[in-house]
Amino acid sequence: MRVLFAASECWPLIKTGGLADVAYALPLALTRAGVDVRVVLPAYRGLPGKLENIREIGSLHLRGQHFRVIEGQLPNTSLTIWLVDAPYLYDRAGDPYRDEFGRDFADNAWRFGCFCEAVHGLALGAAGWRADVVHANDWQTGPALSWLSTENPRPRLIFTIHNIAYQGWFGREAFDFLGLPRQLWSIDGVEMHGGFNFMKAGLSAADVITTVSPNYAHEIQTPEYGNGLDGLLRWRSGQLVGIVNGVETEAWSPATDKLIARRFSPASLKQGKNANKKALQHELRLAEDSEATVVGIVTRLAEQKGSDLVLGALDALLIRHPRLQFAVLASGDKEQEQGWRDATARYPGRVGTHLRYDERLAHLVEAGADIFLMPSRFEPCGLNQMYSQRYGTIPVVRRTGGLADTVTDASIENIANGSATGVHFENADIGGVLWGVERAIELKQNNPRVWKQMQLAGMERDFSWERAAAEYLKLYRA
Repeated sequence: MRVLFAASECWPLIKTGGLADVAYALPLALTRAGVDVRVVLPAYRGLPGKLENIREIGSLHLRGQHFRVIEGQLPNTSLTIWLVDAPYLYDRAGDPYRDEFGRDFADNAWRFGCFCEAVHGLALGAAGWRADVVHANDWQTGPALSWLSTENPRPRLIFTIHNIAYQGWFGREAFDFLGLPRQLWSIDGVEMHGGFNFMKAGLSAADVITTVSPNYAHEIQTPEYGNGLDGLLRWRSGQLVGIVNGVETEAWSPATDKLIARRFSPASLKQGKNANKKALQHELRLAEDSEATVVGIVTRLAEQKGSDLVLGALDALLIRHPRLQFAVLASGDKEQEQGWRDATARYPGRVGTHLRYDERLAHLVEAGADIFLMPSRFEPCGLNQMYSQRYGTIPVVRRTGGLADTVTDASIENIANGSATGVHFENADIGGVLWGVERAIELKQNNPRVWKQMQLAGMERDFSWERAAAEYLKLYRA
């Protein structure tokens, strides 16, 4: 089976968010399962030099411009990457969507529209290889499926929503200058409220729509979470499937992790957690107290993540629990960054912060914390709650999206049957955060047997990409 996997980013070549991780790990797992996968993305600045065995395999002439198609291998993998090379469009300073000053590129409709037309041509054999399935991801690839839907014969089309909050809205002029078939400009095609919606283009044309967790698939069919596309998704609910993302189980394994202070397994859980807690406390200048309860946070400081709610609950939690500590690795909203600086100054030895991302420290937080807090207002899938369980760290999460699907709440029934791995709370407010963290602290202090049972149950969960890839492969075959 030949699958063309279209995305706007792919780790380790280029990454701004979780899409990049999926565009790397899912195709790699599919390749190991025997699928012939090509990952196609724009040739951003410096990308060809990051591949091995590169060669030009074709060219396209689109909208008065010449596009080269470069093939290469991702180093140390069997994954084939195709780059659509047009320096005028993609060889720029900044990230895939914004310039070096953080401003959206004014011609993003043109940049990604041309990329979509290139995907259309490549899927139909422009480089000597024809796809059976085209798997497009997020708004940057949506119009590719619109183009392909007009062909006969055509590949089967799958569109994955990673975050419906970002849809790629442009004016009617974008549709006109991209030259899409005229029949696509309709309420059943790409048009939405008089504009050109790239994500709606993909949703309308796909044979199957997937998103990154079953609960998020349900949520986005409601006005609260659907961002204006809930009606379309309810109409297409029979073709909408939620599949939980996997995690890189080799990179995120306490038994083999080279970035933590001491590796450990379920058999050495207590010693491993204590050693990593001590290292984490030392690193973030927290009081070195093995009996302290450490709450870990690794997040982007943004409204979606609910990080402002933690700041609002912080004083009450620290006053009520004298041996509670917070280990925070975060960056983003400048006002919230200042809030964490202020909290660190108010509570020396009890709040430790590092306000820029650090991969090594992210691993140490997972390994050394007792509780991992994720109070997201919405969360399509989430990764850290899965990492936490692998490291014997109890996740405390708002019951939304993928957090609800991947963390089993410590209800009386789930504790009794041994399936509990974390704590849910309902409300995206300060009271919800207080309730969730207090509940976890009470479990840890008053019922250590259940706490350890939850740790071990989490460490046994299968969050591998092989599991997720098997579900996608079943969809492809269907």
